[in-house]
Amino acid sequence: METRPYVPWDLMGSFMTDVFKEYGVPEEDARICTDVLLESDRRGIESHGCNRFKPIYIDRIVKGTLLPKTEIEIIKETPTTVVMDAHDGMGMVASHKMMTMLIEKAKTYGMAGGAIRNSTHYGIAGYWTTMASKEGMIGITGTNARPSIAPTFGVENMMGTNPLTFALPTDEEFPFCIDCATSIVQRGKIEYYARTGKETPAGMVVTHDGSTVTDSQEILKMLVDGTAALAPLGGGPGDEMCGYKGYGYAAVVEILSAALAGGNFMKALTGVDEDGKPRMYGLGHFFFVVDPDAFVGRETFRKIAGDICRALRNSQKAPGYDRIYTAGEKEYLVWLERKDKGVPVGEAVQKELIALRDKHNLPYKFPFED
Repeated sequence: METRPYVPWDLMGSFMTDVFKEYGVPEEDARICTDVLLESDRRGIESHGCNRFKPIYIDRIVKGTLLPKTEIEIIKETPTTVVMDAHDGMGMVASHKMMTMLIEKAKTYGMAGGAIRNSTHYGIAGYWTTMASKEGMIGITGTNARPSIAPTFGVENMMGTNPLTFALPTDEEFPFCIDCATSIVQRGKIEYYARTGKETPAGMVVTHDGSTVTDSQEILKMLVDGTAALAPLGGGPGDEMCGYKGYGYAAVVEILSAALAGGNFMKALTGVDEDGKPRMYGLGHFFFVVDPDAFVGRETFRKIAGDICRALRNSQKAPGYDRIYTAGEKEYLVWLERKDKGVPVGEAVQKELIALRDKHNLPYKFPFED
């Protein structure tokens, strides 16, 4: 049962937008960024929602590794492709521009793809694919990130958690949306564990000396100093649990994120230079949009996709389990639970919100202050 206080969506949205503006983010851009973060909380993906508002976005603007004004440059454009340079601005703003362009191109030509270089964290990948599914189209995206994953048989963190994400429209109330890291756990989840005082389950991290570590704060330090890495999806460091599958998909995302845009990759994405001083992250993202109208038609696609999802959910359950889910269903159920209540906010985030409000003398009062 949820014990944290809820903050209404409109209150949290207005507050975060105003704070972004205080740090130089233009109003329309601030609204986009706020919506991406709150969509994470709407779906129950709290590792990427308001928990990351200050430490990932505001703090990086202050540090100078994220520019509040996003100067988007179109490097190359064809009827079905776009390559952008985000020039170290808000990754969410550049990604919104990209998906808006690709959706329009796909409506005309059936498919479209794009890539962005010199970008920054773009929030949950599923936000961008869902932009396509809301239009009855298929959305695909991936992004590289600061090194966290070790390759199979290795212990050095070489690649980011590199999500490979799809959203497929269905005839149900929600799309089939698979949005997950190619590591066994995403770095943001460990940050969430650390902020809430929880341990990271054993087996999710590989260390240079083979020891088991579960202290979430310690894991974050070890990821930075390079003495630990996240295991690829499946596990590691060996291949007994088929971790080479997660390793392989992480490499696909790394290559597409960097090579399609001519951008940086792996160790160049650490956010620090050789002297340990902060520098721009220079991330890359890729996006594809496919319009089923160019194949069998949107309605036919949606019906078949829905039939497949329903068949999966109605299949025989394992002993002790009474429900099978399809990707995107749990997130939809979280939204139904939270839509009239707001976003639940823990003590650590409460303190951050109050500090930001007081620092900028903003006229807000939160429910948890009563």
